[in-house]
Amino acid sequence: MKTTMSSLSAFGDSSIQTPSKSRIRQGCHSAGPNVSGDHIHLASSSMPSFPILQRSSEEKILYSDRLTLERQKLTVCPIIDGEEHLRLLNFQHNFITRIQNISNLQRLIFLDLYDNQIEEISGLSTLRSLRVLLLGKNRIKQISNLENLKSLDVLDLHGNQITKIENVSHLCDLRVLNLARNLLSHVDNLNGLDSLTELNLRHNQITFVRDVDNLPCLQRLFLSFNNISTFESVCCLADSSSLSDITFDGNPIAQESWYKHTILQNMMQLRQLDMKRVTEEERRMASVVAKKEEEKKRESHKQSLLKEKKRLTINNVARKWDLQQHRIPNIAPNQDRKVSDSSQDPSQLHGSTVSAFPEETGSLDSGLTNALQGLSVTDTHLVEVDGDTLSLYGSGALESLDRNWSVQTAGMVTTVSFTFIEFDEIVQVLPKLKIKFPNSLHLKFKETNLVMLQQFNALAQLRRVDQLTIDPQGNPVVNFTLWKYYVLFRLSHFSMQKINGTEVTQNDMIMAERLFGILAHVASSELPQYRMISILGDARKKQFRYLLETKGKKPGLVNEENNDSKRLVGENTNRAMLNYTTRDVYNERLEEIKEKKKFCKMYMEDLVKEATEINMKNEALQKLWPQMFIELVRDAVIEIRNKNSYMKLCLQQITDQK
Repeated sequence: MKTTMSSLSAFGDSSIQTPSKSRIRQGCHSAGPNVSGDHIHLASSSMPSFPILQRSSEEKILYSDRLTLERQKLTVCPIIDGEEHLRLLNFQHNFITRIQNISNLQRLIFLDLYDNQIEEISGLSTLRSLRVLLLGKNRIKQISNLENLKSLDVLDLHGNQITKIENVSHLCDLRVLNLARNLLSHVDNLNGLDSLTELNLRHNQITFVRDVDNLPCLQRLFLSFNNISTFESVCCLADSSSLSDITFDGNPIAQESWYKHTILQNMMQLRQLDMKRVTEEERRMASVVAKKEEEKKRESHKQSLLKEKKRLTINNVARKWDLQQHRIPNIAPNQDRKVSDSSQDPSQLHGSTVSAFPEETGSLDSGLTNALQGLSVTDTHLVEVDGDTLSLYGSGALESLDRNWSVQTAGMVTTVSFTFIEFDEIVQVLPKLKIKFPNSLHLKFKETNLVMLQQFNALAQLRRVDQLTIDPQGNPVVNFTLWKYYVLFRLSHFSMQKINGTEVTQNDMIMAERLFGILAHVASSELPQYRMISILGDARKKQFRYLLETKGKKPGLVNEENNDSKRLVGENTNRAMLNYTTRDVYNERLEEIKEKKKFCKMYMEDLVKEATEINMKNEALQKLWPQMFIELVRDAVIEIRNKNSYMKLCLQQITDQK
């Protein structure tokens, strides 16, 4: 039996080799016309479907404990009478479909049914002494009916159609189990196999392994050519103290760069990996690489935690913004969103995923635990520096511009992104932005309530803008057809290169000038001088005064260069008249305009009413005047008819008046 055990390990997927056919057949005689093989005689029985095996007394004495019926084209197991002493029985390479007629062989130790057509394990309940059972290359779909084979030492089921390991936990003496070339997708249900030393699972469809760490004697495990892709799916192997030889070749995991180092680091007891001896140098390298991988995983985990914290914070900022915009009902935020705490300093990015810079923040290790434990519903803003981009979420993030940014950090920022912040609030910090981040060339606006072209005027106070990105989300101004041309015209002194990712061409600049040049000229020419000076800054005031002084001079007194300078200054001044008014001031002006409109309306109504009354009186007079005129003439004629009496009456009236 020891020889048999070693042969199974050597052959791997194939079945155990039985004693040679020629040696067993040396003592067999010819069976006459009923001979089924060279020296085996199978006689007919009372049951036509089952032949009867017959051997002479001499053969039984010579080969009393073994019988081989290999390649006899058998479709059934023959009836074997008088052979109760058999210990080895070989049915290899036949066409047997069912195990039967061997229940009387209770001393049988070795049974080989390799390469037949058996579909179910059966007929073995009485073979309690059986130690080796070879059923490879059959059609078995389920492991069953092995309850009484408690002495089984070797079980070979390779090359079948088994999909699940089951009904083997009682085989406490089993040392070798071969399930290669089956349809297994996972490995479990191995508890109870306390004596198992070798497990062959090659050429299956296995994706994960469990329970192997519960096999105290397992030394060799063959998992070649399966679907194992991660070490986590076989991590239980790291807890096996007895495992010394393992194979993973032919699996996706074996193609990974970290494969060998990870296996050796987690399974220090291994002597062979993929049938190759493990050297001490390989163990040392595995330890070094494993430490680096662990550091990478730890850092990746940190970044994942911070990324999740950032996501939660942005969700909370977005919710607050939606509430302000009256887009969603005001319900408890924790019902559908969890966010992080906002009590941290801006230098710690308010729970963002990216540290500002090493010189400005401490180690992340101490803050990670607090970051997770501090999840709440109070964080309403986020500041994040990622490469050359400064991202600001929520109006509270604007306060971070007041902090002491390092020269390195501030100098590296070229893009500033505003999200969930009112544009009017952004305008108030633009002077700080110009000073704190002098190299900022690209501005991004998303959910900032850009609703009218006038708001773009505020960007003119910046030092330089090469690119401008206005996200349609939360910025209705992009629905205006000519908004890009207005930006190009109003901010022409920046020589902008891109708007919303599209290159600005010379034709775009010409079109912008044609569309809005007249508007700027009208705006500047209609304003009184004192109003224009109050709008312009100090530098602009000097330019404007220069423009006014040169207006009165004769053309010959001003050279061509001054004329060019005058034209340029005039254009800039015209654009400067298109200034920005914040929404609060704009609303106040709207209220003032409404009051004026109301007053004007009432005043006009009074005028119309008065004019109507005058017209009505005039019309009435025109109707009454002819009759009134006749009466006046008649009264005058009557009064002066008696001249003396009339004169006396007049003198009397004069006297009475005195």
